[in-house]
Amino acid sequence: MSDLRSSIERAAPKRKKWPWVAGAVAVLLITGTGFALTRGDGSSAKAVGNGTPVRGGTLQFALIDYQRSPDPQWGTNYAESLIGNNITDKLTWQDPKTGQITPWLAQSWEYNNDLTEFTFHLRKDVTFSDGTPFDAEAVKANFDQYVHGDQKLDILPNGAALLSGYIDTRTPDPYTAVVRFKKPLASFLQASSFTANAQPGFLSLSTLKLSAQERTDPKKVIGTGPFVYESWEPQVKTVLVKRKGYNWAPPALKHQGEAYLDRVVLNTIPEASVRTGSLTSGAIDATLDVGTTDEKSLAGQGFKIIYWGVSGTAILFNFNSQLFPTSDVAVRKAIQLGWDREAIKKTVLTDSYSIATSVLAPSVPGYADYSGSVLKYDPDKAGRILEEAGWKEGPDGIRVKDGKKLVVKLLGISNLVVNKPAYESIQQDLKKIGVDLQLTVVPIPDYTAALAKATTDWNVTASNRSRNDPAVLNLQYSPQLGNVTYLTKDSTGIDLDEVTQTVGKLDTTLDTAARTQYAKAAQDLLLDKYALVNPVYNPSQVIAHADYVHGIVFDAQSRNHFVDAWKSNGK
Repeated sequence: MSDLRSSIERAAPKRKKWPWVAGAVAVLLITGTGFALTRGDGSSAKAVGNGTPVRGGTLQFALIDYQRSPDPQWGTNYAESLIGNNITDKLTWQDPKTGQITPWLAQSWEYNNDLTEFTFHLRKDVTFSDGTPFDAEAVKANFDQYVHGDQKLDILPNGAALLSGYIDTRTPDPYTAVVRFKKPLASFLQASSFTANAQPGFLSLSTLKLSAQERTDPKKVIGTGPFVYESWEPQVKTVLVKRKGYNWAPPALKHQGEAYLDRVVLNTIPEASVRTGSLTSGAIDATLDVGTTDEKSLAGQGFKIIYWGVSGTAILFNFNSQLFPTSDVAVRKAIQLGWDREAIKKTVLTDSYSIATSVLAPSVPGYADYSGSVLKYDPDKAGRILEEAGWKEGPDGIRVKDGKKLVVKLLGISNLVVNKPAYESIQQDLKKIGVDLQLTVVPIPDYTAALAKATTDWNVTASNRSRNDPAVLNLQYSPQLGNVTYLTKDSTGIDLDEVTQTVGKLDTTLDTAARTQYAKAAQDLLLDKYALVNPVYNPSQVIAHADYVHGIVFDAQSRNHFVDAWKSNGK
């Protein structure tokens, strides 16, 4: 994290209202295979013609992943963030269709000219499920621990990157919270609505006093959300029950009062065939992580297929700029050009997904299309680039330079059903141009463990980052923040300061034109000049559910909320 400091103490700073500009909106997709896919949009169930909601019942929901801790600020997989979003709330809500930041626990807000100070005016009727008030003191305590952690409690810091340069939160009155930063952080209001991994969901003061071990008791993890924990069985299931008295869902959802469902059971079912079988047999009502080969058959049996694209970065190869052979820009550029995107589109993806044409998803403001240039399939050009860089074809077809084979080792995650088959298709294409792409695609816990040695062991780490803001590029690629391409001053042919400054500009302004310009410059740098990334496809979260299930919400990070969900059979 940067140590840069700027003066933020000033008399009566001029303030502005939040001028969020909507991001691009993708259109409803209809497949050419004879069935329709519904794009979830985060709106109320009542707004899409599903009739009058029925109260009561239990939703049996399946996931590929499991929750490793009930602490939502700690969780780093989709299951954990999804569950966290249903037991905690955020200061603001981001509209998944437009990108607009709208009220939630904060009724209004303003910020200073320098984008170093953000003032939130809180609702006064919100309580944690233990009856204690949600107020400015709770905001301060949560942000302080989220950013700094607590060594005595074995709580690790999780928010230092998302809230880069955080100083403190001041509480001039019980329902006003002033969040201060060392340097401009234009993306902070989006961060105040953030619902993906390691999210800043608010926990009660009593929970914040507990150690990491004590927080493995779900009954002690207290939030303000529409559901509370009933039980947690690691690697098996998490059970949530309706929070009595809840009445502060995001106004954008137009939901009044408590959740409709009495209970949500989130079942861990790693195998796609078992998830599908459980749905068709009636053992579960809905499943996330639908296998691509199952979408058409499930729709044909009367199940509803709904999806929402994950906003942020694409699923992509982050190249290790330190490790041979991806330390060679020629290798990185050849890999970008050396695989057939149309083949993956036709043989691997369904219409719930799309091929990536930039490091950013199309829904992110500032997205630019590189499909006609550096991300165009051109194996002949890829071969020429390698030849000119001294990579000669070996006896087995794999290229060699200075006696070393062109072997590229990839570490990927198996939690999205499309990942492995997409990587295997790329592997086959790259072999034709003399690149031996070796795949290790594993569940998130194994990926996380292997990532500890990524600098020395892996040429590619394949993943994505959910965040509907162009500053996701600063969060991921700045050498002072995520640095996922392992840039150092010794990285061959790369100007470290140029990368830092180019992606860092995204957090210096909220001016629409300037941000668009800065986003384009950042994408040019990452994709073209230094070829640090190889985008693969734009992921989606795809759900299949019975026709009696309604109102499952996808938010701006494609996470699900169940406050508006209901079952017309009432069971």
